[in-house]
Amino acid sequence: MARTVRDSNLESRTARDRLAARTKPYYRSLDSGLHLGYRKGKRGGSWMVRFLVGDKKYQIVKIGISDDKEDADGISVFDYRQAQVRARELYLEHGRKVAGVVDDGPFTVESAIKNYIEDYKTRGGKSLYRMLCQINAHILPALANVEVKDLTRVQLKKWRDGIANSPARVRTKIGQVQKFKEPTKDPDNLRKRRAAANKVATMLKSALNYALQEREGLSNADAWRELKPFKNVESPKISYLNDGQSKRLVNVCGPEMRELVTGALLTGCRYGELTRLRVQDYGTDNGSLYIGVSKSGKDRYVALPDEGRTFFDQMTAGKAGGDLIFIRENGNQWGKAHQYRLMIEACKAAKIVPGVSFHILRHTYASRLAMKGVSMAVIAKQLGHADTRICEKHYAHLSPDYVAETVRAEFGSLGIVEETNIARLS
Repeated sequence: MARTVRDSNLESRTARDRLAARTKPYYRSLDSGLHLGYRKGKRGGSWMVRFLVGDKKYQIVKIGISDDKEDADGISVFDYRQAQVRARELYLEHGRKVAGVVDDGPFTVESAIKNYIEDYKTRGGKSLYRMLCQINAHILPALANVEVKDLTRVQLKKWRDGIANSPARVRTKIGQVQKFKEPTKDPDNLRKRRAAANKVATMLKSALNYALQEREGLSNADAWRELKPFKNVESPKISYLNDGQSKRLVNVCGPEMRELVTGALLTGCRYGELTRLRVQDYGTDNGSLYIGVSKSGKDRYVALPDEGRTFFDQMTAGKAGGDLIFIRENGNQWGKAHQYRLMIEACKAAKIVPGVSFHILRHTYASRLAMKGVSMAVIAKQLGHADTRICEKHYAHLSPDYVAETVRAEFGSLGIVEETNIARLS
């Protein structure tokens, strides 16, 4: 339920008794465009709600009698807290009528998820497809038909723990029975499964918190708010290839995959960003790529090294501005997962164990820049991150000018340790 808004003039009988009687209500803002009103009469007061209906126009609806002279029952006589709850209910009912929403059944977890997804789309949320995959795989099969008001902490914990203790899913063709990885007792695998369970639980909690804001009558928010995440399962360690591995990987790839891998290693671009690039996105004058569609929803320019300029000069030679830079051998565009099997085969041929995904090429690019002393701000800009937080989490330990060198250079000497000729045995 929404938190009660405090007001020293209205929240108690004693305080309201000190107010002057008048026809104009005393208003308290509850939210943007929503106000609780109290009208003080000679024989007691009454509550009303005022909400914005558009173009500075308000609609006023009576709630009921205040508990100035008799005890509140929450039906016809309301105390300050009950009046707030009823004000929000009336405001929500008004909004649902305007939107043409009709309640035709129980409010289930599936209903909450659908409402949240619609809001997520409206807000331009990122990675919608990936989120839907997680919801369809882990949330709806177990909880779809459970009414939100009936959810309990024990139930949600059992559900979350079930995800953590189950083997990871593997890519399976549509229509086939879902396949899973072989169970293992590897501690790092357990950490990964718990991290995955945390992410899925966060998605569910976001949907339920949205429902709590938009729908009155849900009083069991503690059921999911008390569901604590697994601790110490998020690892900032990032895999990347060294220069020798990168060269081997490029050399063993077939022609079409070799072009794509080379482009990733020289730009740090995501698979989807590369496969959408057209000749006109390559700026020959300034040696940069224009990334118009990215995961963040913002466009950016990626500066190319000299080797990158040479590569894209070759890749765009003789092509029209609207042509795709990277295409399959059959002339078609690269699809959503066409690189998956080819990367597995290339890693085996290049003797890269364990094998890496295409996304690791992006980490390889960023790690190489970090080890060359490039600032986190520049790396973040190249990768399309809004700030340096992600880069610092993943790549800062590789940078020679990050923490250790800065501390040694700036701390200086306190003069409290005497120099001796004692040497440590190697």
